[in-house]
Amino acid sequence: MITRQDLKQLQSLSNVPALSILLPTHQTSPDNKQDPIRVKNLVDEATKRLTTEFTSRELEPLLKRLETLVSEIDYRYTLKGLALYVSHDFAKLYYLPFPVPARVVIDQTFATRDLVYGMHRALRYWVLLLSQASTRLLAGTGETLEEVDDENFPMQMTGPGATAPLPYDTDSSYRDDRHRRFFQQVDSVLTLYQNQNESLPLVVGGVERQVSFFQEVSQNTQAIAPSLSGNFDKATIHELTPQVWSIVQSVREAQQADALQALDNAMSTQSVVSTIGETWRLAHEGRGKLLLVEKNYHVPAILTEDGRFELVDQPGGTEVMDDAVDEIIEVVLAKGGNIAIVDDEALSIHQRIALVLRY
Repeated sequence: MITRQDLKQLQSLSNVPALSILLPTHQTSPDNKQDPIRVKNLVDEATKRLTTEFTSRELEPLLKRLETLVSEIDYRYTLKGLALYVSHDFAKLYYLPFPVPARVVIDQTFATRDLVYGMHRALRYWVLLLSQASTRLLAGTGETLEEVDDENFPMQMTGPGATAPLPYDTDSSYRDDRHRRFFQQVDSVLTLYQNQNESLPLVVGGVERQVSFFQEVSQNTQAIAPSLSGNFDKATIHELTPQVWSIVQSVREAQQADALQALDNAMSTQSVVSTIGETWRLAHEGRGKLLLVEKNYHVPAILTEDGRFELVDQPGGTEVMDDAVDEIIEVVLAKGGNIAIVDDEALSIHQRIALVLRY
């Protein structure tokens, strides 16, 4: 799962030319057969555009990086979107759990707007499947689950009762303590991932006893959603998805209800603004505590020469913000506020957007 730290890294890089290639992809056959063709066509378009603006000597290292990066795409594991970022000293690809429009961008910085949009609009969460044999972590975005396979996960318990036999005279309390210590270790590592992702909701799965031990020692209890009961050592993504999605939908409904209640409470104290212009201004002043936005609300806008915020009819052009709503979301998050994406028409009396103020 792409993280906010990944985004910050991409947004911090500045090198001419910075090449971004984005496209929607497919997770199943036969539709995914067309993905390599679409990548090739976009790479050809990028190469053609680059060669009209730069010399072959200037482009040689970048094009080699691009060729290598394309060769690393594993089309068996594509999700709903793909993003490739290449400059003279950077190259990275991301499998995205949300679709993005197909485009080639050559600029001073990488094009990350579509990634920002996807991360904000889709519900993201973790799924932690507990087991002393192989504790697994899955990253969820909407209905898409990705297995985390890195230096930390899957995580296996070691030592007595796991990779070594228990002492002959061991009682059950010793064995239980060993499990608690292991799940405490799991929780400590999980906290590192949570810190990178704004403390996302957490679905915990496992046999009842192990889930109980984890909840006893976890520092992430506030994030824990209803749990999954059972042994998931061999469970596939396909098998897990419907069970997890059922839980996640209930989490989303609860989050929306909490956010709308917070909005009602704030209205009684007149600490809410509900026009996009006022929301823009007060968000930039750092006064946004909670931003509520309908999930399909998008609007282009400009800032005039004297700094006024104005809506426009159509996106496009260097002076136009394609989606001022996403710009506001970024500002509120950057200044320590929270975001709630709610159902369409949930904010009909608030012009589809509302900002609960800190003061």
